[in-house]
Amino acid sequence: MNITVEKLDDINYIISGSVENSTIEDKVAKLKEEAGNDSANDNQSAEKFEHDAAGLVFNEFVDAGITKANIEVETLLGQPGLKKYERLENGIYFEVQLSTSPEINVDVEFMDIVPKFTKPKADPDAVEAKLLEFATQQAPFVKIPEAKTLENNDVAVINFIGYLDDKPFEGGSADNFNLKIGSKSFIPGFEEQLIGMEYNDERTISVTFPKDYQSEELAGKETKFVVKLLEIQEQKAETPDDAFAKRILNDTTATLDTLKAKLEDQITSEEISQLYMSELKPKLIEGLLTKFNFTLPNNIVEQEMDAKVREKTKNFTQEQHKPYVEDKDKFRELRESVRDEARNGIKIAMIVEALAKKMNVDVDEQEVIAALTYQAMMAGQDAQELVKYYRDNNLMVSAKLGLTEDKLFGQILGFNR
Repeated sequence: MNITVEKLDDINYIISGSVENSTIEDKVAKLKEEAGNDSANDNQSAEKFEHDAAGLVFNEFVDAGITKANIEVETLLGQPGLKKYERLENGIYFEVQLSTSPEINVDVEFMDIVPKFTKPKADPDAVEAKLLEFATQQAPFVKIPEAKTLENNDVAVINFIGYLDDKPFEGGSADNFNLKIGSKSFIPGFEEQLIGMEYNDERTISVTFPKDYQSEELAGKETKFVVKLLEIQEQKAETPDDAFAKRILNDTTATLDTLKAKLEDQITSEEISQLYMSELKPKLIEGLLTKFNFTLPNNIVEQEMDAKVREKTKNFTQEQHKPYVEDKDKFRELRESVRDEARNGIKIAMIVEALAKKMNVDVDEQEVIAALTYQAMMAGQDAQELVKYYRDNNLMVSAKLGLTEDKLFGQILGFNR
């Protein structure tokens, strides 16, 4: 095994060299021996043994390079970046990029770049409007006193039966069903076709289910629904008073003023959040990027660039992908277009990690779950399903990093003062 180490700067290395065919052949022979004769005879198995042997040789090559470069394993960042792989007549040539953790001076004075701001305070009129909105949302639906034709934003009480090929289909019928017209909670086209109906009207409508509908039986199919309008309902806000506040807050000591104070806090929090996301956070990030100077790990930056290119192209059509597949220079140009964004993203993540450690800012799993639960509630989603999705897709770590960043920035900006 022939290895050369090139130290590019204080944390980045290029490990290059070749591994002889004899080493690879020894690995293949050992793998075949471990697998037994039955698995070693067909062409497909031979290719797999070659592939697995190359993987083992690559790992040994990287380990040998780390040793030769005198790199402490615990300081390595990310995965080794394979810059070049070339099958030679006498072996395999590897060129690998390695990076170690940079030293970040957390004692840098940076408070002069923290943006100044006036903490928002909820307008009394906004509090009253929120109270009325809240009272309306909590009010029960009641039948309107006088019959009228159905309009957009009305709440219709309907009976309906769905038919596929003139036969009722499972899950396609309901009685006394409340449907807000214009809510888009039904299949596209369903709600719009009910507008203009009157009490006890019966109407047959045609609806085509979306092609990606969860039921294969119905996906992309044209169906008919027989709909009968029973009545139209409305919500009338009750007059907010102390009794209303006690019920809403589930607190026997609560008063209307208590509820107003909580709504004021909620509005203020929303205004601060909006100010933070639109103005304070971008300015703070820009300032921190200029204040802290350290070498970035090339392999992590390259991996982030790859991720950003995948994100940019994930919805490309085959026709849109074609120029980048056929023209390597065009693909390189696309990749280079995200380099600065990738570098800044990695740099701010490292700054946040270092400052959070210094300032004792931490986020535990319960805080992540609470944030996801709130996110689900605001979006009308199932909180448990959202948490499960994050866990199943290994997104809990990224969610924690995002919360840590916001918690740290909130402390720097003085939100807790």
